[in-house]
This record gives sequence, structure tokens and C-alpha cells, in this order.
Amino acid sequence: MQDLRYFVAVAEELSFTRAAARLFVSQPALSKQVGRLEALLRAELFVRGHRRIALTAAGAALLPRARALVAEWDAAVDEVRSAAAADERVLTVGFHTRIGRGLVPAVTATMQERLPGWTLQFRQVPWDDPAVGLAGGGVDVAVAWLPVPPGLSSRTIGTEERWVALPAGHRLAGRPSVRFADIEDEPFVALPASAGPMRAFWLAADRRRTPARIAGEATTADEAFELVAAGAGVVLLAAGNTALYARPDVVHRPVDDLPPAELAVVWRTGDRRTAVRIVADTCFHCRTAAPVA
Repeated sequence: MQDLRYFVAVAEELSFTRAAARLFVSQPALSKQVGRLEALLRAELFVRGHRRIALTAAGAALLPRARALVAEWDAAVDEVRSAAAADERVLTVGFHTRIGRGLVPAVTATMQERLPGWTLQFRQVPWDDPAVGLAGGGVDVAVAWLPVPPGLSSRTIGTEERWVALPAGHRLAGRPSVRFADIEDEPFVALPASAGPMRAFWLAADRRRTPARIAGEATTADEAFELVAAGAGVVLLAAGNTALYARPDVVHRPVDDLPPAELAVVWRTGDRRTAVRIVADTCFHCRTAAPVA
């Protein structure tokens, strides 16, 4: 099914580059997957030019059926997950960084009233999965920082200023706050390339005159702060995470001129399970009770 999903993306974008960005995969991996599908079907699906591609007659014939098969598969997966969750009465909540902010006890208490007998379990997902486990099916709903990939729906539950984490002995550690120009040329700890737009957001790529200097990549917050503490680089984080990840060898300072980050509850678009809707609604309505802004 992955072969067909990749084919549909390339057929709709008519660009391997744009399709790879949409799918959050590397272009070589995407090309290899489409090539496998062509070998299986013994037919070329695309006319590959120097600057543009087009569907062959075989590709045009496959496209509507591939779309239908992918949609049917997604619907089947949702039904199976719904049946399994109903039997187990367990919903898995994914997250990249610690949730905190009073959300977990508030949501759990509300869930006990609205879904008696159900249990929430929590699963940390590394940053190299920008869908927070939702695309792979191991997670039912997530609490995550925007942006998230296509195919997911979200509701913002809070906004927070972006701060910077610095080594304790850094030249800026004594300031009460900094501006982005003060840190723009610093080496940065980055999320993995597979994190896509989320990596760009936490590098403040849209505010840069030149690309960021990458000191290293981290797949979890703990890895990132280890690199910061070692003096390898700096990293941006949400204001609320400064307390959740406090440590003596790292200092946190607000970056005065960056737009805020948005914390959201996220689910698979089209997932209409009652339990998922209730968890999403509960997270949204608990936002006023939790100090997230």
C-alpha cells in the first residue's frame, strides 16, 4: 500500500521533490519505491524529463484505482483500530516533548466522566516521526507542536513564546532575554531532516538571512539538551518546556522577537471514532484550565 500511496503523491504533485516533501521522505527513497512499483507492474508510470514529469498512459490508468485503493485501505484501518480500541477501551496519546501544563490530570479526570471504563496510555515518539505516531497507527491522538504533516487535523490548545536553551557558560547566559539576531549565527541543534517543516520552525528558518549552522541533530529533547550542555550548540524551545526540562548546566532565555509556538491536539483526518473525538474535545476545552499561554 505504501507503493501506491507514494505513486499517488507523485502523480498529484507531478514532482518527485514536492511529493517527497509532502510525504516527509527523502527523494531517493521515494524514487526507489516508485521504481519498485513500476518493476512489479512491468510498466513505466511516469515520463521523466529534465525539469518536469508526466503520467504515462499506464500511470493515468492506475491513478484513479490507486486513489480508491488507498482510501479503502485507510477506511479499513480506521475500522479495525476502532474495533480494537472499543474492545480494549484504551486510547494511546502520542507526544514528542513532555506534555505537562496541567493537561494530563485535567484530561484524565474529564475522560473518567465522559468515557467511563476507558484508559489513556501515553507514548513518547521521537522527532524523526513528524506525525507523532499517528501515521503508523501506534497512536490514536497526539499533543504536539505545530506544524504537523498533511493528513492530520488539529486544534490549537495554547500558544507559548519561543525561548532559547544555552550552555550555562554562554556569553548570553547573563542577559534576561535575547533577540534572534543575537543567536542567529550560533551553531544550532536541529531536529532530524525527516521532521520537515517542524525542523524548519524550531530553527526559525523563515527569519534567517542565511541557512542555520547545524551543530548536530537530536531525535528527542533529552538528546538536544545534552548537546546544549556540552556546548555544541543552542536550541529553541517553548516557554513552558523550560520548567519541564530544567537542568543546572543549561539556561533558558526568551527570544523577544520570534512569533510564538502553537501547541495542538492532533488526530488523523477522517478518524471519526467517538473516543478520539471526545479526547480531542477534552484537550481543547481543558486549555483554559491549563497554563499553556
